[in-house]
Amino acid sequence: MITNRSLRLRHRMFARHAHPVSAWTRLLTTPLVVAPLWTRRMDVTAGVLVWFAINPIMTPEPADRRSFATRAILGEERWLARPALDPTMSVVNVAGAIALGGSMLAARHRQKVSTVLGVAATMAITLYSWRRYADLYDGDLNAG
Repeated sequence: MITNRSLRLRHRMFARHAHPVSAWTRLLTTPLVVAPLWTRRMDVTAGVLVWFAINPIMTPEPADRRSFATRAILGEERWLARPALDPTMSVVNVAGAIALGGSMLAARHRQKVSTVLGVAATMAITLYSWRRYADLYDGDLNAG
């Protein structure tokens, strides 16, 4: 059950993660997800976990909401609160999870090409998701 406190906490996290620096650095460091599986090193795992924990909160709230990344992250928050706003995003998110899972499995087996292709697919799907979320934030669900 989601409480008012957890909703406030989630909103604060999204508000800070909506800063373009936070959003873009998170996207651009997606390849780090596979590093612990590839290296099998605990220090790498710890570093990646710390990075992904602090990234959404490392920046202040954005000064304005015009940035594409800001609108995408705020649109994602809006969609999470009301998935019926764009039901197709559930399918897109499943596709992204499958691509990420595939890249992680490939990294575990140290399959270079499959790992790189899986990470690239994950990032491409994320960018597509951002476009949809930004459209949702802007109120244009028919775009993209």
